[in-house]
Amino acid sequence: MSARKVPVTIVTGFLGAGKTTLVRHMIENAEGRRLALIVNEFGDVGVDGAILRSCGVENCPDENIIELTNGCLCCTVAEDFIPTLEALLAREPAPDHIIIETSGLALPKPLVKAFEWPDIRNRVTVDGVVTVVDGPAVKAGRFADDPAKVAAQRAADPSVDHENPLEEVYEDQLLCADLVVLNKTDLLSAEDAAAISDEIRRSVPRAIKIVATREGRVPANVLLGLSAAAENDLAARPSHHDNEPDHDHDDFETFIVEVPELASPADLAARAKAIANDHDVLRVKGFAAIDGKPMRLLLQGVGERIDTRYERAWQSGERRVGKLVVIGQKGLDRDGITRTLTGAA
Repeated sequence: MSARKVPVTIVTGFLGAGKTTLVRHMIENAEGRRLALIVNEFGDVGVDGAILRSCGVENCPDENIIELTNGCLCCTVAEDFIPTLEALLAREPAPDHIIIETSGLALPKPLVKAFEWPDIRNRVTVDGVVTVVDGPAVKAGRFADDPAKVAAQRAADPSVDHENPLEEVYEDQLLCADLVVLNKTDLLSAEDAAAISDEIRRSVPRAIKIVATREGRVPANVLLGLSAAAENDLAARPSHHDNEPDHDHDDFETFIVEVPELASPADLAARAKAIANDHDVLRVKGFAAIDGKPMRLLLQGVGERIDTRYERAWQSGERRVGKLVVIGQKGLDRDGITRTLTGAA
């Protein structure tokens, strides 16, 4: 067996930024690399893993896609991540490259720190941290406070400090990045894309590369092979949580809603938009059954932006019941959201 370290790419980014779409494009255009994926989801329906398994790429078979849904990796490194990584490394042949897609609320630095562990340090290296940014969401200030507004407040009052957990997660993901993918630029003007890129560069105290794209279409040779060895560079990657003994996600909550068969994709999309408007839901994603259709409908929603597409056929014996993961800040009206999604009176 070769003694070379297996490179690992960590893909991070806030809820709905387009991480799974980027990873799917990457494995479909891997240029012969044998890939393995670790997918960490916030919620246990397994939407992201199912999307990636549907690629059917020979160099990334289903058994090389491992889902971790019982906790965010930045909080459960020892319990979940290390054993999973060791299991992948024990395979013959070993993967050429391992990709980790974190949950949208994960802080990447604790995960990078895990690569200092003696049991794995001599076997793997963090090739790079890729942070995916939802350009339109940042422009709207929905998932991170408006950077220009925060800067103006600080200039007017030096005592102002941001304590918004959304902004802290977003900033920590940027501060750990080697490469930032500014996604969904087809929904931005050139001026807005340039302004967001400039703000990102000002917020990160070291030189990083920014790639503008749409639908996560970045060539694999751009994302892989960064050779950052990020585990050796932790001091240059500050975090809001560096001095905290533990980090959790008590500011956020997630729950699952079972949805009966619906009349049309438009019906489901309208309900998802309604909960975003009425209940300030950050993210909704999952599957649904549409009356008379043999295919399972995939839904992914970020705020009021809802995307649907038929993903695969319902399997024999599979219950034609939809399951949607709802993610938001603490205090969601679960009953009201459930009534809207299910159409209950």
